[in-house]
Amino acid sequence: MDKSSALEYINQMFPTEASLSGVEPLMQKIHNEIRRVDAGILAAVRQQSSSGTKAKEDLAAATSAVEELMSKIREIKTKAEQSETMVQEICRDIKKLDFAKKHITTTITALHRLTMLVSAVEQLQVMASKRQYKEAAAQLEAVNQLCSHFEAYRDNPKITELREKFKNIKQILKSHVFSDFSSLGTGKEKEETNLLQQLSDACFVVDALEPSVREELVNNFCSRELTSYEQIFEGAELAKLDKTERRYAWIKRRMRTNEEIWKIFPPSWHVPYRLCIQFCKKTRKQLEDILDNLKEKPDVATLLLALQRTLEFEDELAEKFGGGAQGKENRNEIEEFGREDNNSQNVSDIRKKYEKKLAVHQGPETDEKDGIKEMSVPGAGFNFRGIVSSCFEPHLTVYIELEEKTLMENLEKLVQEETWDIDEGSQSNVLSSSMQLFLIIKRSLKRCSALTKNQTLLNLFKVFQRVLKAYATKLLARLPKGGSGFVAAATGMDGQIKTSDKDEKVICYIVNSAEYCHKTSGELAESVQKIIDTQLVDGVDMSEVQDEFSAVITKALVTLVHGLETKFDSEMAAMTRVPWGTLESVGDQSEYVNGINMILTTSIPVLGRLLSPLYFQFFLDKLASSLGPRFYANIFKCKQISETGAQQMLLDTQAVKTILLDIPSLGRQTSGAASYSKFVSREMSKAEALLKVILSPIDSVADTYRALLPEGTPMEFQRILELKGFKKADQQSILDDFNKHGPGITQPSVSPSVPPIASAAPPAPTITSPTVGVMASREDVLTRAAALGRGAATTGFKRFLALTEAAKDRKDGPFRKLFNP
Repeated sequence: MDKSSALEYINQMFPTEASLSGVEPLMQKIHNEIRRVDAGILAAVRQQSSSGTKAKEDLAAATSAVEELMSKIREIKTKAEQSETMVQEICRDIKKLDFAKKHITTTITALHRLTMLVSAVEQLQVMASKRQYKEAAAQLEAVNQLCSHFEAYRDNPKITELREKFKNIKQILKSHVFSDFSSLGTGKEKEETNLLQQLSDACFVVDALEPSVREELVNNFCSRELTSYEQIFEGAELAKLDKTERRYAWIKRRMRTNEEIWKIFPPSWHVPYRLCIQFCKKTRKQLEDILDNLKEKPDVATLLLALQRTLEFEDELAEKFGGGAQGKENRNEIEEFGREDNNSQNVSDIRKKYEKKLAVHQGPETDEKDGIKEMSVPGAGFNFRGIVSSCFEPHLTVYIELEEKTLMENLEKLVQEETWDIDEGSQSNVLSSSMQLFLIIKRSLKRCSALTKNQTLLNLFKVFQRVLKAYATKLLARLPKGGSGFVAAATGMDGQIKTSDKDEKVICYIVNSAEYCHKTSGELAESVQKIIDTQLVDGVDMSEVQDEFSAVITKALVTLVHGLETKFDSEMAAMTRVPWGTLESVGDQSEYVNGINMILTTSIPVLGRLLSPLYFQFFLDKLASSLGPRFYANIFKCKQISETGAQQMLLDTQAVKTILLDIPSLGRQTSGAASYSKFVSREMSKAEALLKVILSPIDSVADTYRALLPEGTPMEFQRILELKGFKKADQQSILDDFNKHGPGITQPSVSPSVPPIASAAPPAPTITSPTVGVMASREDVLTRAAALGRGAATTGFKRFLALTEAAKDRKDGPFRKLFNP
């Protein structure tokens, strides 16, 4: 406690004079505490002093104990060394005796085995000289085992002599065995009854010798057996392709005749199997020479017969020596592609490619091969299939040429006999030539796959591609063609396609047949991929052929649309001949509308029944994209249109629109009716807008044209003035005012889901008007146009004029609400 703190403590303890009376007791208490602390310190010093002395004593005692322990350890070590020396002295003589015993035992065993080896070699020599093969085989095994014990004594002269003697004996046995086997097949086995048993015993000797001896013996036997085969079939008489079957008959007869004799060979030798391998190799070499030396192309029938017999022989060998017969593995795959598939999911998958192809006309919207398992003799590691028949592969070109010629002839015959009609009650609506063609292709594929699954099969697949492309060309050629020549040009029919009711059915049949060919050609490619060699799978592709049939479908549907367009020509011409400028009253729909309705009600039900929903929808879109703009353009071809005529034409326009909207239900296919109806309404609304412009008063015709046809052109506007009956002099002021304010009122354009056909003129670009404020209000123009349009379908023109004039000065009303943006 520092000084200031001490003073503060004292002042705190004795704050007043009266409190000083407690100083003495406090001092007494402090002195007692000091004495207690001093006593504690003294006791601690004494205890520490005594502890230090004790620690020194303990350390000295420990050091003494460690020294004593070390002396005892040295003593024990010394005694251990003495004990070891004593044991070595004791065992020295015993160790010498143990080594002596071991060497004596080894010597006795070696001498005993040497005696046995010498005796066995002598006995084996006697057996070899007497050709006692059965006993010699067992003796060989014994000598081989005894010789293995003397590997460490190879440098010993006696052992070397014995091994050399044993080697000579084995050579003698080998020569005797080979000599005896050379008589097999010469007829001696019939004269000497014990010869077969002797040769059977000799096989045991061969097994006891080196494996190379057995290989040499079997090879010599097979070569000797096939010597006569080579001599017979290398001659000029039998060295011909048409004699191939006799080769296989020879070996089968040979094996059947000698089956009992060849039982002398152990089954593990696989002598018949090895003989057949050598036979196949020699046969292949001879057939290759025959095929290569042919001066002319081989006869196809002879070539295929030889190949067929060769394949049958290979299958027989594969079945005999461990494999199953070939020919059924891929039959199911070949059968698949020729069948009708009514599964809706598969149909939708097939049509995905069509949808991509046909969407171009509608605007932008959206393997292991089962190989044949090799069957071979256990341990032999060989497969007979293809060992001989593969030599025919390079020479099968003539077969492929014949197949192509046959297929093309059948195609021409099918097309010539095609009636281009379907029997009543048929569910497929596919031409018979399409189905017959694939049946012929399937039979051709079966024939070829039974012969080869290599390059020849791929070449045949390419023939299928050419045949199917030719058929697609035949289908295209059957489609109705447009008029041409001087007569067609003079009558205005150049390029137009005329189609009868029968032609329309034929076109539908062609569409369905092309769809069937597209699907079935894909299944054909899949079947070939499953059976062809895996190295050639990548070359199997039908995409080009499928594209050809997709093009046929597209061309057929477009031709169908053009045919209906041609039917509409007379009605469009009748429309322009109506005296629209002199009509006195508005009546029922005109005759040309009835004509259009008659054409559609005659054709559409048949087309809806024959076409699939996908292609019927495509047809409808193309028809609407053609008829809508054509009707619009046909209005401009009329001479003059009065107010009453415009009302009547507006009524006809709405009737045509209703007819077009009813087409999906007429064809009994309403799957895509919503998008189609929207498109028809948009296209026909242009014609309605044009007629509303014609109906508008002279003072507001320009404003109405800008509002209803913002993409119109000055030339089109001038034609509208001509239709209204204005003379050239009267038109100029209106045209000047129209050009001064700009041709159109800006509004967002809506791009159609299906582009107009090529014959329709493309719309002119919209020109933004910079002086919209000086023109009449857009709402007023639309209100008057709406009044005119609605009135044309109800009562006379005077009522609509009254409605129009009444709506000029009103800021609200039913007409204005209808057309508010």
